[in-house]
Amino acid sequence: RHCTDIICCVIFIVVILGYIALGVVAWVHGDPRKVIYPTDSYGQFCGQKDTLNENKTILFYFNILKCASPIVLINLQCPTTQLCVSKCPERFATYIDVQASYRYKPEQWNYFRQFCKPGFNNPRKSVSQVLRDEDCPSMIIPSRPFLKRCFPDFSTKNGVLTVANQTTFKDGRGKTRNVTDLREAANGINNVLDARSVGMRIFEDYAISWYWILIGLFIAMVVSLLFLVLLRFTAGVLFWIFIFGVIGIIGYGIWHCYWEYDHLKGIPGSDLTVYDIGFQTDFRVYLQLRQTWLAFMIILCVVEVIIILMLIFLRNRIRIAIALLKEGSRAIGYIMSTLFYPIVTFILIAICISYWAVTAVFLATSGEPVYKVMANQTLCKYANLTCDPETFNKTNVTKLCPGAQCTFAFYGGESLYHKYIFIFQLANAFVFLWLVNFAIALGQCTLAGAFASYYWASRKPADIPLWPLFSSFGRAIRYHTGSLAFGALILAVVQLIRVILEYLDHKLKGTQNSFTRFLLCCLKCCFWCLEKFLKFINRNAYIMIAIYGKNFCTSAKEAFFLLMRNVVRVAVLDKVTDFLLFLGKILVAGGVGVLAFFFFTRRIPLFAQEAPTLNYYWVPLLTVIIGSYLVAHGFFSVYAMCVDTLFLCFCEDLERNDGSTAKPYFMSASLHRILGKKEPSHKKA
Repeated sequence: RHCTDIICCVIFIVVILGYIALGVVAWVHGDPRKVIYPTDSYGQFCGQKDTLNENKTILFYFNILKCASPIVLINLQCPTTQLCVSKCPERFATYIDVQASYRYKPEQWNYFRQFCKPGFNNPRKSVSQVLRDEDCPSMIIPSRPFLKRCFPDFSTKNGVLTVANQTTFKDGRGKTRNVTDLREAANGINNVLDARSVGMRIFEDYAISWYWILIGLFIAMVVSLLFLVLLRFTAGVLFWIFIFGVIGIIGYGIWHCYWEYDHLKGIPGSDLTVYDIGFQTDFRVYLQLRQTWLAFMIILCVVEVIIILMLIFLRNRIRIAIALLKEGSRAIGYIMSTLFYPIVTFILIAICISYWAVTAVFLATSGEPVYKVMANQTLCKYANLTCDPETFNKTNVTKLCPGAQCTFAFYGGESLYHKYIFIFQLANAFVFLWLVNFAIALGQCTLAGAFASYYWASRKPADIPLWPLFSSFGRAIRYHTGSLAFGALILAVVQLIRVILEYLDHKLKGTQNSFTRFLLCCLKCCFWCLEKFLKFINRNAYIMIAIYGKNFCTSAKEAFFLLMRNVVRVAVLDKVTDFLLFLGKILVAGGVGVLAFFFFTRRIPLFAQEAPTLNYYWVPLLTVIIGSYLVAHGFFSVYAMCVDTLFLCFCEDLERNDGSTAKPYFMSASLHRILGKKEPSHKKA
């Protein structure tokens, strides 16, 4: 063997070093506190320890009416003074009323003053000057904190939008306004608050049930391991049991849905439709509707019929695939360490995700505080220009634009680094995709090398290397880093284009241009197909790299033409094997899911007292089901790689050898019989 794709290897190493440098620069300039803490008009963080705002954790807006929507508030771009406060207002009040009653009701001023600028305590100052200088808000309205910001305390009473049970309020400028004037700022807030309430309940459920979730995932791991071990000896029996097990589980689901559907018959309210009740945060409401269970039953029936029809038409091919799986199980039995290699891939991908996320956060918070002139006069030529708060009062801006202030606007900068932050974010995403694909490629090449060493051993298992997995990993790193990086690079480019197309589609979703939407849809479909094709080519190219040690392009070309020459076998064996393995994943996830369902709904008498009390039992249930599927996928992906490698080796073996003494077959006798090839007689001299 020799090093392959050296140029790409060098580029890959340089890119990694540059990625590390980018992370260091982002760490130096970034400040995650900008994400954690809201920022007032002076660029100070609310709630930061060891500052004057340590006990003032909430951001208050002087004039909420100037904020067009909650998104503007969250992005800190509302054109009004923003102040850190310890609590939100709890009553209606205006500066005019508070000033008028100051002499005989000083407690009202003391309450109102906490929402004025720090140090301001001059209730005798004229209202016009106070509003001009924005020393105090013209009004305060009952609010509640959300995302560490004061939002109006909206509620609906008899279908009418209210704030503290009132439909009107004084704006502090001599006008009485309707609460509906706040509708633009209120749009979406109630739904978001409901979603936040659901999120808190879900978090509580996770906090209570995490221990049992881990037990469920451990059971899934044991079941997956047991499945792979037993598959070596009883592949046919186990797979038919699993196939009928899946059919049985879906059949039980159909019966359960019918039982619930019939049980709700005659119960008041059960005949309502989902459309009638609308969106409900308590999802158990939907389970009280007959329509919900009818829909579940129809879906399960369709799935059941599809599976049965596929089994009928593919029964002969399934028999062939089962026999090939036995050979794969035998190979895994000799190299058991391969079952745990997905943990290495998971750790590498977790490191990539963590580094990408941290770098993205630091890049997003890399800007310096930018201050702009905020003027009440629309004709002020200095409005929205950048300014320096330390020297602002010494300039003539305040003279030309009375009441103008130099307030915090956003985080940014004028330096070269700040101008290219968006480019750095794109580079961060691209290198992240490249590294993730490289980690996956390294795992595939390592496993392929280990299983290929099994296939090409003349005497099994005597000629199998002592540490085939570690030897294969060492070869992949030492000789083929460049080839793996090359394949990962091609895939990363396509994936980045798909991400950009998704971003453009999201931005142009509201456009009425049908041609643009159609073009984007076509491009997204084409690049999705291209990504799937490249993944298929790369997977088989890595197998050829592991076998022969050639560069990526040569290996991809040879693998592609080899598969094209055996396209029928590929369709019959490879895809049917994938289908059977998918059924195995469904059975593992479904079996553990049914067990979790009975446990969390307290239907197992032995563990009824141990089950936690939950807001939504489906939260840990879905987590266990999805987690079990991912655990099974991790183990079965090794098995799928084994079958693909053995099949590609078999096709190569048939083309390069003829079974003679000079060119003997390397395949086992059982695999030879499975694929319908008679043992050729030795060539005569």
